[in-house]
Amino acid sequence: MRELSNIVILTGAGISAESGLATFRGSDGLWEGHRVEDVATPEAFRRDPALVQAFYDARRARLAGVEPNAAHIALARLDAEWPGELLIVTQNVDDLHERAGARRLIHMHGELKSAWCLACDARTAWELELSTGPACPSCGERGSLRPDIVWFGEMPYAMDLIDEALRKAQTARYTGAHELEINLEPSLGSIWFDETRTGPATELVPEWVEEVLGGS
Repeated sequence: MRELSNIVILTGAGISAESGLATFRGSDGLWEGHRVEDVATPEAFRRDPALVQAFYDARRARLAGVEPNAAHIALARLDAEWPGELLIVTQNVDDLHERAGARRLIHMHGELKSAWCLACDARTAWELELSTGPACPSCGERGSLRPDIVWFGEMPYAMDLIDEALRKAQTARYTGAHELEINLEPSLGSIWFDETRTGPATELVPEWVEEVLGGS
């Protein structure tokens, strides 16, 4: 661990599942009771904006009932205490990393608590409903706001910054970098990692952070 200088962390739905948020797809292939094609594509929004807005309004409201768990808190601690370069890249659209205290963070799939105006292209912090057709705070246009979420067919955010961080980490791999997967069970990509640890994120992530900071 003493040889580490920069760290890139990718988190997904599993880390927030232990806080009580549903993962992206259930065993039945549905997401919160809906087909992904009906709530997570630009075509779905054009076809039935009321359904899509109501779906994300409900998910946004759900955030008030959950809290960051031990894994979020451990990564926020790492962010605060790690003296080298660090970037947390999350696929999650919830705000649990921020509420735990993380700052060096990118939401590559957008954020539930953000609205995107299709009229003026402005993005605004947002915690209320969008299904009521509120006016954009920037341009005043009503009914022009959509969830600031990356849907299927759209480009994830900040890919240039993510790519730069990954290239630095991959370059460093030849001088001692270590690739670690933490998951409930080994994934199909486990063979590409130097090490895989299986178990709950709330147990394994704090343990790993303690190892990193204890050896820094």
